[in-house]
Amino acid sequence: MGLDIYVGSYTRYYAGDWETIVQKYGRETGMQVQVIRTNPAEEVVDPDEIRPGIIAWRNQLSKGLGANIDRPLDWDESASSPYFTDKPAWNCYSSLVLWAAYAEQPDLSPPYQCVDDWTSDKAFQLSTEPEFKSDFSQIIGNVEIWLPNDFDFTFNTQEPNGHEATFGSSITLVKQLEELNRWTWNASDIEFAQWRREGAGAEAPLETAAKFAFALMLDLARQAVAYRLMMKLDY
Repeated sequence: MGLDIYVGSYTRYYAGDWETIVQKYGRETGMQVQVIRTNPAEEVVDPDEIRPGIIAWRNQLSKGLGANIDRPLDWDESASSPYFTDKPAWNCYSSLVLWAAYAEQPDLSPPYQCVDDWTSDKAFQLSTEPEFKSDFSQIIGNVEIWLPNDFDFTFNTQEPNGHEATFGSSITLVKQLEELNRWTWNASDIEFAQWRREGAGAEAPLETAAKFAFALMLDLARQAVAYRLMMKLDY
């Protein structure tokens, strides 16, 4: 099961009007690519039929959050909205999660290699205990969808297709990723771009994999904020 990150509108996502980077490569090179998702899109693919349902769902979500947000949820669901996507792979994404957990658990030393099951890791378990207030909740909090509204909490609810998921804020995600960089690498945007170009293979050390996922996630989160789009894990 692969992992991609999608930044765009829900309408475009459910309409299937987007490509993963692997699909794009396959189209450009003539290579056949088949994508199978655990949470498939709706059968309806007409954007004009999908969009009203998304807007109604968003309005209900805003109403449900009530005073927890200072303004109604809002992001671009228009037909002309752009989208962005990239593929961190699970080993890199999980390495970023653990890198954040170990940053706030300084008495523990991170493993050298990637970890298959990050939920069994001691640092992760400590950072996700109910009584622990994590500085990196948007990174380690099992968030699947980040919305371009400014709030500092995460919450569970159903997506428009009924899938139960944890939601967060892409604005806060950007802040927390930048804070994680200040705590650990203190690297520049030029270095982030280099980490992304270099990538990380399946056998890469945890820190190398975390750097790749960090650079990719930060860039996509910044795009989500700049263009007012939702950001979603796709698998």
